[in-house]
Amino acid sequence: MPTDDIVLTLPPQVPRVAPNSLARRVARGLLRLGGWRMVGAFPDLPKAVLIGAPHSSNWDGIWGLAAKVALGLDLRIFAKHQLFWWPLGPVLRRLGVIKVNRDAAKGLVEQIARRFEDETQLWIGIAPEGTRSHVERWKPGFWKIAKAAGVPVIPAYFHYPDKIIGIGEPFDLSDDMDADLARIRAWYAPWRGKNRGV
Repeated sequence: MPTDDIVLTLPPQVPRVAPNSLARRVARGLLRLGGWRMVGAFPDLPKAVLIGAPHSSNWDGIWGLAAKVALGLDLRIFAKHQLFWWPLGPVLRRLGVIKVNRDAAKGLVEQIARRFEDETQLWIGIAPEGTRSHVERWKPGFWKIAKAAGVPVIPAYFHYPDKIIGIGEPFDLSDDMDADLARIRAWYAPWRGKNRGV
């Protein structure tokens, strides 16, 4: 059930940031001004990998961060290291964005899997396309992280024609990465990003 016409309710086990009613009101106002709303429901899980697609515009990050703040969701998001220039870098870190050098990402899966072991609540957000450009194959990092950590994948989508940010049912992963990626990507077929579909 939505808390208002903009965002969804977070279940009890989902990680949250410290309450900041002013930031949440501003973020809700930004979503409202943009005409955006959320649909679906968050699963009551303390640990998960949340993926967001289609990722075809820098606007995805703006609307996604506005939704994250409006919800009060403690979602750790990966972003390319080039975005961490001053003054944007400190703001991104405060919002829970983790800097990643995509050219030197060796060992990242293991590092994040260890974080899942060490924390009682942790949600990681990843754009599986890995870029705003169209790609034939998604990067499998999100699958490898979720599989290594033993957590489900929660699909989130941007559907620009209706200005919807949607949350789907969690995907439990099998041992067949290619089959899982095909199944998850097929789930995204109806959704259209700012510049293209998946």
